Amino acid sequence: MGIFVEFYEFLRLQMVFGIVRCSDIVILIQLFYEINSEQVSLNLRCSMEQYLIKGGNPLVGEVEISGAKNSALGILAAAIMCDETVTIRNLPDVNDINVFLNAVISIGAEVHYPNPKDRHTVTINGSGIRTHEVDNDYIRKIRASYYLIGALLGKYREAGVALPGGCNIGSRPIDQHQKGFKALGAKVWIDRGMIFTSADELNGKHIYLDVVSVGATINIMLAASRAKGMTIIENAAKEPHVVDVAQFLNQMGANIKGAGTDMIKIIGVDHFKAADHEIIPDQIEAGTFMCAAVATKGDVTIKHVIPKHLESISAKLIEMGAEIEELDDAVRVVATKRLSPTTVKTMPYPGFPTDMQSQIAVCLSLADGTSLVTEKIFENRFKYTDELTKMGANIKVEGNTAFITGVEKYTGAVVVASDLRAGAALVIAGLAADGCTCVEQIQYIQRGYEDFEEKIRSLGGVIERVDVDDRVDRDRMMRKMSLAAY
Repeated sequence: MGIFVEFYEFLRLQMVFGIVRCSDIVILIQLFYEINSEQVSLNLRCSMEQYLIKGGNPLVGEVEISGAKNSALGILAAAIMCDETVTIRNLPDVNDINVFLNAVISIGAEVHYPNPKDRHTVTINGSGIRTHEVDNDYIRKIRASYYLIGALLGKYREAGVALPGGCNIGSRPIDQHQKGFKALGAKVWIDRGMIFTSADELNGKHIYLDVVSVGATINIMLAASRAKGMTIIENAAKEPHVVDVAQFLNQMGANIKGAGTDMIKIIGVDHFKAADHEIIPDQIEAGTFMCAAVATKGDVTIKHVIPKHLESISAKLIEMGAEIEELDDAVRVVATKRLSPTTVKTMPYPGFPTDMQSQIAVCLSLADGTSLVTEKIFENRFKYTDELTKMGANIKVEGNTAFITGVEKYTGAVVVASDLRAGAALVIAGLAADGCTCVEQIQYIQRGYEDFEEKIRSLGGVIERVDVDDRVDRDRMMRKMSLAAY
């Protein structure tokens, strides 16, 4: 709705100064609304949509994992650096990806779906890019907008991108990104809510990151891949999606070695060539379904995964009493008894991922004893605990540690998703709860989980995505779901 309000305000000022008449404004607003009605309707619908969940059914069956969102965002940014056509496969169909694609289209890149029946394969050609500034209401809402800075700076030696948004899980400064760009020879400044960079030329440097940062590692890697000479990134992030972005860049002709270790060496090249790349499976989506299987005492085979990427998650679930069987490209997760408590500390890869903290806390809240969860990456990632408390959880947060005393069961309640992963965690709690649960603000969940409710239903979970206009309507639907026989 922001763009509509801005347009209305613009027209109102035109009337105040006598430039247009009131009758003209009515006609123009009607025309604007007709043109934008589909998008306005989509925004309103997303804000009112909620998940209604009837808990108590163990999840059983097989589920296939989509491509990694965090990997795809870096790869899409890298793709616009090539003036030939690149093909990207296994692209997840989630809101963050679609916003990012619209952003690169808006600056002139060509994006096509070669097969209308395949929503997971796109081709991108960056030869038609006509502006090096990216700014709209939508790109400001996703965190990975900053990857366009490194991509445009590397290719054109200048960039202007809206400051990143994303989930409110704590401070996520971009100082390490700026440090890297400056080391390569760029000027960096912030103006009008945008970050700008420019350079006459980029030259390779030895860059030490003060903290391990996935975003900074990828962003510096993008810019340095087209700089002169060698760049060394020390204390680099080792996450699987850093490796995936590096492999894609190498397919286009970059010279990057050491991705997946704490030292990455990059020798810049002059141009990129066409490439064809398949995005790795999403380890966080896989981990989410692993936790859902455990919380509901289910038996789920999670397919199209790389088991090594899930080792830290598997290790903790095994400590808690789950049975996990690793296959070539799948893991089977079985839970048949009450869980045991454990201690979890989030760390950079290969440690336990911060993006799985809320999901495993849902499981630990059902364990027989007291567990500790310590968040070492972000300082504001326990907001979901208030919502779990509404469902009967016993959680006390002190600083960056949550003390969780397990309860025997959750009870259904109306809860609010505060961010992407917290929303997924609340869905898991709802699936394990007695009675019906309503999860509000599911637009956060839709940012990063493809076909989430469909996949849950395929495993026997009872979940519906509904449009709810008011509280009375919601309560009526929850009562209907509670009384329905499944």
